[in-house]
Amino acid sequence: MIVARVHGEAIQDLPQDLYIPPEALEIVLETFEGPLDLLLYLIRKHNLDILDISMAELTRQYMAYIEAAKARHELAAEYLLMAALLVEIKSRMLLPKHAEIEDEVDPRAELVRRLLEYEKMKQAALRLDGMEQAERDFLIPCVDLDWIEMPELPSVISDDLKQAWMGLVARAKLTDPHRVGREELSIREHMTGILKKLQGRDFIEFEECFDLGSGLAVMIVTFLALLELVRESLVSISQADFFGSIYVKANHEY
Repeated sequence: MIVARVHGEAIQDLPQDLYIPPEALEIVLETFEGPLDLLLYLIRKHNLDILDISMAELTRQYMAYIEAAKARHELAAEYLLMAALLVEIKSRMLLPKHAEIEDEVDPRAELVRRLLEYEKMKQAALRLDGMEQAERDFLIPCVDLDWIEMPELPSVISDDLKQAWMGLVARAKLTDPHRVGREELSIREHMTGILKKLQGRDFIEFEECFDLGSGLAVMIVTFLALLELVRESLVSISQADFFGSIYVKANHEY
């Protein structure tokens, strides 16, 4: 019968000089995060009133744990400090009360306050721990951008812009009425008009910048206004695909 394997080699008999110390098999089921955690555990376990603590019973239970921790060599200094505080409170409660002092402070008051605050924090921590946490209850997907094939969009060159403009001019000539008169047109005014059309929108089509029924002169000024906006980096012009529609996008919100 194989009782163990060491480095892949089967061991069929236990060594005669094998010795397992008793403390190696000791199992500790209760662990505490500090003396306040231990005190709160003892109060709840023995149904003690946290607002009217029986210091004799609490001190006895606490000292029993301290002695057990000493035997396991797991005792921290903060537990000894709390033991000294419990003994001090117990001793002060044994002293006779002065009749002339009406509002004598209960020696347990500060300890009770600390215990109630610790219990609130512990319950809040348990509620937070019950919430879903990343890397424990779910994973956050991460995708390396190098693995994603990003489509390479064509850049808008001057010839594309020229062809789009010439197409608009040809369409405008079909609807351009004959007018005789003097017009004073402002490029800045038309720049403002284009920016207003972009308000609340991600982008507009190139044709939307122009009013085909306003006449060729207005369209020329509008086109110059658009070029001025591009020069001042207030708008950018892009194209989704080859020979596709041209779009005008504001670089800032207005």
